[in-house]
Amino acid sequence: MTKQKKQYSQRNASQFNKWRTLFQFLVCKIGYMIRLKLVYRIEVHGTENIPKDNKYIICPNHLSTLDPPMIVGIWPRSVAFMAKKELFDIPFIRWWIDWLGAFAVNRESLGPSTVKTVQEIKASKWVLGIFPQGTRGIPGEIKGVTSGFAGLARLTKCNILPVGITGTNEVKRWPFTGKIVVNIGHIIPFDKDTEAVKDKWIEQIQQLTGFKYIQDPEPIAVNGGVKEND
Repeated sequence: MTKQKKQYSQRNASQFNKWRTLFQFLVCKIGYMIRLKLVYRIEVHGTENIPKDNKYIICPNHLSTLDPPMIVGIWPRSVAFMAKKELFDIPFIRWWIDWLGAFAVNRESLGPSTVKTVQEIKASKWVLGIFPQGTRGIPGEIKGVTSGFAGLARLTKCNILPVGITGTNEVKRWPFTGKIVVNIGHIIPFDKDTEAVKDKWIEQIQQLTGFKYIQDPEPIAVNGGVKEND
């Protein structure tokens, strides 16, 4: 009998259990936070804006691989982040992020399994985290933002909580040589107008980080074909 391949794109509420909660606590709230406080002198502002329930999506800007465990470390609830499906093809990384509560997504298209998993997260005590930029950006700029996160919020009836991050892109190893600032914004209600929600997120992230939004160039037609603007 062929062993069925484990699915990492769809979770149920029971998988966000005490064991994953404990593992995330030990790794992020203790392990990473020691480093963040000792090396990066992390500052967190706006914790009063965090809702008491879990019917919202944490939506930070994205600068480095340090961002997900840092958000988990400072958050009052356990956080389940989306992760690109390719990461689950790498054995150790698959095990590591699986136990940290991440689940696989196709960044090109969020399928029904993603919506179901978000509903299951809402049924647990965890909260969902998404990086609307999809991939790491350049300090000082906000680029590559699509309205996919706003569409998912609408489908799952979750509000959006913008979080501005600065300083995680700088690799530091000596005590007190780095500086990370996390500014938590104000809730953006989900809406059928996903472009408006995206624009509100961009506006808040610019205020929270001091970064500037750079709009992706529109493709232009050249000799019957398509060419991107320089």
